[in-house]
Amino acid sequence: MTSPRNERLPLDYGQVDAQWLTRTLQSAYPGVEVKAMEEVEFIPGHTTKARVRLDLNQAGIDAGLPEQVCLKANWSGNPRSSPVCVNEARFYSTLATEMPVPSPACYFADWDDDGEGQQGFIVLEDLIPLGGEFGASDRPIDVDDMAKSLEGMAMMHGRSWGHPELDRQDWLQTALAPETTTDDYWMMMPDIFDEHNSLPERLAIFPRWMAEDPKRLYSAFLQLREHESADKGPRCLLHGDAHLGNSYRRPDGTRIWFDWQIVRKGLPWRDLTYFLVGSLKVEDRRASDRDLIRHYLEHLAANGGPRFDFEKAWEEVSRMVVWGLVAWQSNINPQQDTMSSLERFCCAANDMETHRFYRFT
Repeated sequence: MTSPRNERLPLDYGQVDAQWLTRTLQSAYPGVEVKAMEEVEFIPGHTTKARVRLDLNQAGIDAGLPEQVCLKANWSGNPRSSPVCVNEARFYSTLATEMPVPSPACYFADWDDDGEGQQGFIVLEDLIPLGGEFGASDRPIDVDDMAKSLEGMAMMHGRSWGHPELDRQDWLQTALAPETTTDDYWMMMPDIFDEHNSLPERLAIFPRWMAEDPKRLYSAFLQLREHESADKGPRCLLHGDAHLGNSYRRPDGTRIWFDWQIVRKGLPWRDLTYFLVGSLKVEDRRASDRDLIRHYLEHLAANGGPRFDFEKAWEEVSRMVVWGLVAWQSNINPQQDTMSSLERFCCAANDMETHRFYRFT
């Protein structure tokens, strides 16, 4: 029988040791003991990941806990990242247990979210020893890899379509809804957009309608948000930030996504467009995007999702390119190849004539 955790999750990584991990894991795994914990790698960032090797007692081994895991929480010292860590812990504790999700195996997830503070903590499988490959925005994948990856995405979207758990979780936000203010990057960081919109190297690759007046991008975003909100039909589970750098290709070729920090419920076009356009060379996307969308639609329907008409899907993907422009134009992560990704979306905006869906005064 499990027992509730009786201490708060630490905000300081210095408090994380074998004794603390034993007490914490026992709330889900009675009798488990972490006899020793060895740090393999410490990965700082706006959230912290610590790869550790565990010396477990027999109860821990019998419970299926692996010898090597990845601990993740906000141990950055900056509380700004705490809410998304809470979201990710909630995702693994609730949604990932109710529907098939292409994500790492999670062995423990818990959170504090009250007047005393916020913290989310998860224990994930350590992907590095498995021999697969982490995605990176500066290394676009080939068309066959994209097709295989879209099968997993379609499985998640299809099997979660209209799932009652999406509405039962009142913390789960709706993608691009007006009340989901954390999707309005422009309002969250107007100074970043002002700076990036004036850079000559960016103006040179913008589609013409955007280069003439970069503020048109925000107008397009507001219209996209209105369009998404007008659809009152069922939603599915979305990763919310499905770019290559948040993905891992297992040795068997299947792709999973991690960093479920801005997980959403919504229409599938956000995930599909963001990954499809952002993860292929421009010439590969131009040659194969229609076939890949058809491939995704077939697998979406086969997994219980709607059977969308291709023309409908093509229009939605073409329209959703605006989300990729917003996301990469605001990106300030120095570890990501922002310009290559932004250029892929700028090219797609031209190729797909994204401007035809928007009104500019």
